[in-house]
Amino acid sequence: MRKYFDESPRDFLAVATPGAGKTTFALTVAAELLSRRVIDRITIVAPTEHLKVQWAEAAARAGIPIDPTYSAGQGKTSTEYLGIAVTYAGVAVNPLAMRIRTERTKTLVILDEVHHAGDALSWGEGVREAFDPATRRLALTGTPFRSDINPIPFVTYAPGPDGIPRSLADFTYGYGHALADHVVRPVLFMAYSGEMQWRTSAGDEVVARLGEPLTKDMTAQALRTALDPAGSWMPSVLEAADRRLSEVRRHVPDAGGLVIASDQTSARAYAKLLKGISGESPTVVLSDEKSGSKKIAAFTESDARWMVAVRMVSEGVDVPRLAVGVYATTISTPLFFAQAVGRFVRARKRGETASVFVPSVPNLLGLASEMEVERDHVLGRKVTDDGDMFAPEDAMVAQANASESASGELEFSFEALGSEATFDRVLFDGGEFGHSGEVHVGSDEEMDFLGIPGLLEADQVRDLLRSRQSERASKQKAAARGTRPGGEAGDERSDRRHPTVAQVSTHEQLALLRRELNGLVAAWYHRTSQPHGVTHSALRKECGGPAAAVATADQLQARIDKIRDWAIGRKSS
Repeated sequence: MRKYFDESPRDFLAVATPGAGKTTFALTVAAELLSRRVIDRITIVAPTEHLKVQWAEAAARAGIPIDPTYSAGQGKTSTEYLGIAVTYAGVAVNPLAMRIRTERTKTLVILDEVHHAGDALSWGEGVREAFDPATRRLALTGTPFRSDINPIPFVTYAPGPDGIPRSLADFTYGYGHALADHVVRPVLFMAYSGEMQWRTSAGDEVVARLGEPLTKDMTAQALRTALDPAGSWMPSVLEAADRRLSEVRRHVPDAGGLVIASDQTSARAYAKLLKGISGESPTVVLSDEKSGSKKIAAFTESDARWMVAVRMVSEGVDVPRLAVGVYATTISTPLFFAQAVGRFVRARKRGETASVFVPSVPNLLGLASEMEVERDHVLGRKVTDDGDMFAPEDAMVAQANASESASGELEFSFEALGSEATFDRVLFDGGEFGHSGEVHVGSDEEMDFLGIPGLLEADQVRDLLRSRQSERASKQKAAARGTRPGGEAGDERSDRRHPTVAQVSTHEQLALLRRELNGLVAAWYHRTSQPHGVTHSALRKECGGPAAAVATADQLQARIDKIRDWAIGRKSS
């Protein structure tokens, strides 16, 4: 506010994390400009119809009457209104009519989630033509990067160190800053892995573990298998999420949960599963329902436990009581992930925490660990990969919004056969917390993390995660010493062995050790960005022995100990 009124710029770009108060800031600026007679009218441009209504309601509370039903062909609106709310698509339909309206009076244009002005070339051109005559333009965004290279109107760009133009914000308020100021919630990412089984188009049956090093195609197929409502993975994760929600509601009685689904068929199936788990029918919001906005508003005002949505609950949709989320969609672009997680960070009072359950796949865990990283919109950058931060997500969004009848050829090239879920780890504040070995859903080890109180400061969450991890590790070591058959007190190699190793068959023992090693290699990747293959090679070079698939138990254990030593050494440095 001080920066804006000290400089009084015609154009101002504010980049702020979801939940930080962009709407309040913009309406306060608008009210002050109206009182100073700098402007006479306001035009608010939002991405969706639902957000137009939400802006009008927020403006009414600020004493500024806004018409959310205005359309470009309508011409005039009631004299009782001080402004209108329109969508980017609506502006693009008739930008000349909006330009004439803007020219007639001194107008402030508020461009909400301004990166959407680059969604289509016609949208950007329409916004530029319609609002070029505006007296003031205030641009807002919570995700200042786009997945393409279309320039955003009225945004300043300057070359970065590599010579590529990047957007320049007039004011930036990131998640890390907001978290330190206690205006957003700390987010616990609960990652779940497990064994997946599916059949390919060639008729081959594949078994793989979610989170282990896999090819890009196999990772995608493993993720689709996990999200299949007919398997065991989704019911297990939904049950764990419901237990977490019950724990949060002990301290925050009206806390709600949201499942973000890939498509309508899955959304309905997840809702059916949740009803069986919680005993309460969830609110289901589908992407093409006209009543979607009303359902979201009703859920916001209620104390119902769960809502299941397909794409509808995205940026700007304000449901402050959402505290637990399940990321059950195959869309994994940074833009969509940031928008989704933004639904859970809006704090109402100090000490509230948010928990988001995610599949344990590298790209999602990487996005979770990078939540505090700032990104700017970059022009002229070459897109090199579908998983690239700047790869167009429009096709995936279209898939999310499509009806069941448009399922496509993937139905014929893939068949999920079965899945099971295991708790993997918790990601929080740049760190990873969990227990060694395989942690089964419903176990005491899982409840160490699901049972974290719903009202804690960020530093208290971090300390509690560390203490529970440390306490469980001490108990596991004590149990291992007490049950080790034939091992002498000085046998350090036996001491290091997995607590259950002596109680299982050889092939089960090797499988457990390989899983533990692969999990540690994956964690090392998230910490260092070193590829899994490079890490495995480095461990073989230091410890000796063949590839992990044919290594002995002692060789695998040596590599496990070595990578743990690396982690400790890196942390201490």
